[in-house]
Amino acid sequence: MADQDADVTVVLAGAEPRTVRQSQSEYFEVCLPNDANLLGNMLGGHVMHLVDLCGAIAGIRHARCMVVTASVDQMTFLHPVRVGELVRLKSQVNRVFRTSMEVGVKVWVENLQSGAMRHTSSAYLTFVGLDQAGNKVMLPQIVPESEEEKRRYEEAAERRAYRLAFKDKTRRTSDR
Repeated sequence: MADQDADVTVVLAGAEPRTVRQSQSEYFEVCLPNDANLLGNMLGGHVMHLVDLCGAIAGIRHARCMVVTASVDQMTFLHPVRVGELVRLKSQVNRVFRTSMEVGVKVWVENLQSGAMRHTSSAYLTFVGLDQAGNKVMLPQIVPESEEEKRRYEEAAERRAYRLAFKDKTRRTSDR
């Protein structure tokens, strides 16, 4: 997890704004027996790992530097992923703040025999950009183009306000 209280912030040279499209990423994986529980369903922790990976890819594509996970919002598993099925993840940067960005990830499961696809999970993750020395970096801004991207951009600000309030409350509670 990222240390969000670090004092050093580095400004990357040539950090021109980028479009959401430039950050969009896809990741695929077949569920193998080693990834599954005793019922033959992919472990929830493995799905979460894939979400983190796919989200980080979008973050790195946008920032063009290393990123670390600062937070993951709630995740619900709507449908199981069974051994032999294909997991398909799509991610994109929704909004950039300063040194952090929100990335949305959607997860689908595809039955490779029938071709049937189901949405199984979604999550919002916050990533922080770092330089080679581990210092936070100012990230290039994101430019939403489509109506959907603009909606996600606006909603990301609301989610961030909630996250920051929750983080503050958690800190106050832990200081007792």
